[in-house]
Amino acid sequence: MTEGPLRQDGLDAVNPLRTPRAAAVAGIVFALLLIAALVLIKISTPADTGSPGGWLTSPTRRAAVAVALNLVPFAGIAFLWFIGVLRDRIGGHEDRFFGTVFLGSGLLFVAMLFVAAAFAGGLIVAGSRESGPPGTDTLVLGRNATSILLNVYAMRMAAVFTLTTVTIARRTRFISSWLVPAGLVSALVLLFGVSISAWVELLFPAWILALSIDILAVGPRGPAGVRTAPGA
Repeated sequence: MTEGPLRQDGLDAVNPLRTPRAAAVAGIVFALLLIAALVLIKISTPADTGSPGGWLTSPTRRAAVAVALNLVPFAGIAFLWFIGVLRDRIGGHEDRFFGTVFLGSGLLFVAMLFVAAAFAGGLIVAGSRESGPPGTDTLVLGRNATSILLNVYAMRMAAVFTLTTVTIARRTRFISSWLVPAGLVSALVLLFGVSISAWVELLFPAWILALSIDILAVGPRGPAGVRTAPGA
């Protein structure tokens, strides 16, 4: 009667569930997808206060924005996977306070990113109607809501995520040292200087890209710079 449970426990002890090393590629996938989406949106929807919905009348620009919005869900999925990779890399050295802020800010970033994309997608659907694009007031509201969600809320959550990651990295030294000041500068700019330029948003995926490449290049390294066995 107890052979089944005992055997199952033995299997769990011998073969614990581990995160595959290839999962670190999720960070690279997220960064490339988000950079592509943001660049397409910035190029296709220039800031023109005189004609907030001008891009909706251009099939080429509207198609480019639609492609960008279709990339966002996959970027969000890759980012969630990447969060799991970082938590697995930190392991038991993760501080509960910073770990909670780290996870919460990451989840809120994805949520805000999805909501902003949904608003922009709603504008495309409205602009594709046979009756023509919606009124100027609706376009202004939709564009402002999308911009505020992305620039004010999502990027602030990205800044908090970067700050907590940097703080954890300083204590555990699980990434290369140069990524710490680079992440700190990126977080401060995202937190206080988003209005400097529309391209500031690219700092976050660029830093995630560098962090992901570092994780793959360095190989399996535990906290405090201690390298683990290749099979760990």
